[in-house]
Amino acid sequence: MAVAEDLGIDHEVVLYMKEPPDEAMLKKIVAGLEDPVEDLVRKDSKFKKLELNPDDYVDNPDAVVALLVRHKALLQRPVVVHGKKAMIGRPKDRIGPFIQGK
Repeated sequence: MAVAEDLGIDHEVVLYMKEPPDEAMLKKIVAGLEDPVEDLVRKDSKFKKLELNPDDYVDNPDAVVALLVRHKALLQRPVVVHGKKAMIGRPKDRIGPFIQGK
């Protein structure tokens, strides 16, 4: 990620479509997420095509994890994990302060 590189921080990029997070990793992300859990789900055309209801995922980590295990393309990205904490890296100007612990 350009932000991490600009800050000189070692990082790992996971190509989620090739190596999607499994249920255990998604639970770890959800447990440390600083954003609302429902924000991990992209509400895009695929979400609409599947006729999903956004309200089903509000404050419902189990439903979010189950959905993302089945439909990896609905994972909002980037997801930044730092230690035991996680956040959605949008907008990207949130990433620097998060990584630096500010």
